[in-house]
Amino acid sequence: MKKILTAILLTACLSLIACNSNDTTTEKKSENNTSQTELFKGDYVVSADYVKDNLNDITLIDARGEKAAKKESVKGAIPLDWQYLATTETGEPGDENWGCILDKEELGKRLSEKGVSMDKAVVLFASADQGWGEDGRIAWELMASGYKDVKIVDGGYNAIKLAGVETQKGQTDIKPANVKIDSIDNSGIINTEELKKDYDKYKIIDVREKDEYDGATKYGEKNGGHLPGAININFTSLFNEDGYLKSNDELKKIFKEKGIEPSDNVVTYCTAGIRSAHMKLVLNMLGYDNVKNYDESFYRWSAVEKLEK
Repeated sequence: MKKILTAILLTACLSLIACNSNDTTTEKKSENNTSQTELFKGDYVVSADYVKDNLNDITLIDARGEKAAKKESVKGAIPLDWQYLATTETGEPGDENWGCILDKEELGKRLSEKGVSMDKAVVLFASADQGWGEDGRIAWELMASGYKDVKIVDGGYNAIKLAGVETQKGQTDIKPANVKIDSIDNSGIINTEELKKDYDKYKIIDVREKDEYDGATKYGEKNGGHLPGAININFTSLFNEDGYLKSNDELKKIFKEKGIEPSDNVVTYCTAGIRSAHMKLVLNMLGYDNVKNYDESFYRWSAVEKLEK
């Protein structure tokens, strides 16, 4: 009898342990099978479920641009190429002021035309680690232009599709807005001359891939290499294998191991200031307050200044 009771108690204990284990696993999993403890949290990031639940209350922008949106996009999303909001229509990469934010009058005119009102929350998506951080680039411009409620979607377009948001092929009918930009906030922007003047003041992050950092010229750069003393933390290292941003703790560890401290003055750059704008926003959300995006970026520096390899 004693042996039977012992066996019953042991079986009950094992069952309880198994149930508790399964409950914990369930609690930690989201709808997209991403561990809740691993999700990134920040003021400028929302989930795909947020998009699904708030479609009628936000201006949704497909930052992958018009070409991608014609193939497939979220129903109602406004396709917007980062180049349309930048000085890319005259000159060529490497010229002074190429690829920078437009002046306030022209930028306001183009955002009005695209229906990006300041009166609604603006949410942008791109292709996460498979893209160039275009959502971060446009978000960075909007924030500098005075938009108060701007977010990017963690996981990008793939996450939105997994969440079951309705998609479409072709363009969205756009209702023009009335956008008036009072000024451009330059506190998060730096140009070549400003960087040269105070170069030793900054920790400089090269967010390009390792081969670019080492000298590969894949996008028409004048020369190969990197800015003197730049630290290579590539854009894709921000993401998990499933395309979502790594957790706050994981990202803080990456930057700390590379010698980047929250109190540092930081400049981010890439080829044309796109990936680097995205990384600037991530750094800001992690508590790095003194970060500037070098939007003339490597195109310009490689054309006029010395490099390291």
